[in-house]
Amino acid sequence: MILTVTPSSAIDWTVFLPYFRWEGPLRAEKAVWGMAGKPAGAAWVLGELGVDTTAMGFAAGISGEKMVELLEKKNVETDFIWVNGETRLNVHVVDRETDRQTTLAVDTLKITNAHVKRFMKRFYKKLGQAKALVTGSSLPACLNPDFFREIITAAKEKGIPVALDTSSPHLAHALLAGPDVIKPNRAELSSVVGQEITSIEDAYHAARAILDKYGTQVVVTLDAEGVLAVLKESAYRIPAPKVELIESTAGAGDGVLAGIAYALANRLPLEDGLRLGTAAAGAVIMTPATADCRKEDIERLLPSIELIPYP
Repeated sequence: MILTVTPSSAIDWTVFLPYFRWEGPLRAEKAVWGMAGKPAGAAWVLGELGVDTTAMGFAAGISGEKMVELLEKKNVETDFIWVNGETRLNVHVVDRETDRQTTLAVDTLKITNAHVKRFMKRFYKKLGQAKALVTGSSLPACLNPDFFREIITAAKEKGIPVALDTSSPHLAHALLAGPDVIKPNRAELSSVVGQEITSIEDAYHAARAILDKYGTQVVVTLDAEGVLAVLKESAYRIPAPKVELIESTAGAGDGVLAGIAYALANRLPLEDGLRLGTAAAGAVIMTPATADCRKEDIERLLPSIELIPYP
């Protein structure tokens, strides 16, 4: 079983507009529900692939109920601690006229110390059954900054591999626990190393510095430039898969994270997970909903994924 932990749970409501203007009403072409929150998004992809996955974290309100419904429809087991407030609803806006996208998000979870204690009790129980841990997203302001570090350390002590996908300051702090793999995007990598990443070469040197310092492998998602993976024994540039139609790029990184988790859980070479994850990312951008994909698209794209040694 792959265990995912999403402390700041979220779902996406993606609205497709023929054009965006500030003044006057706008009529959407369509609107769809998708999974946000990085680890939960990866769980959604893994569920589509038929992989035994359990999603944990904190949830609240009507949005939380919708999130659980979406996960369980993909046959993902859910075990969230119900708290006060509301699971975050991201309004993801796609402007068809300019092909630009943006997201509006509000953090509204209200988590108490009692909620955290209840979560940790359930987490340790589930961890004993896990083959890999995937965690990340943001941390609600009411959670201790050591949250990621604590659960990663617990997994590592049991010999369970960990994939982490979060941003600074949480990323820099959690690196001290030694996750096996981190999966930042360009902005998140820039933030953790304190310099702007403008090229693949920049990304390579930043990722290499993290690997040398923490022993953590780095898989960087670079939008249209694909993926750069800096592993312990090798490094690869992985071009983005060619797809017939891009509906929405939201959640593509969750597909990559799902592939990494699959490889870690099955003790496969990480290269296998990179191929699967990049194919999943391609399948995700072919669907309108965040992190949604079709198994048949992943399988069709998989043979075309190329790992090019870098530099």
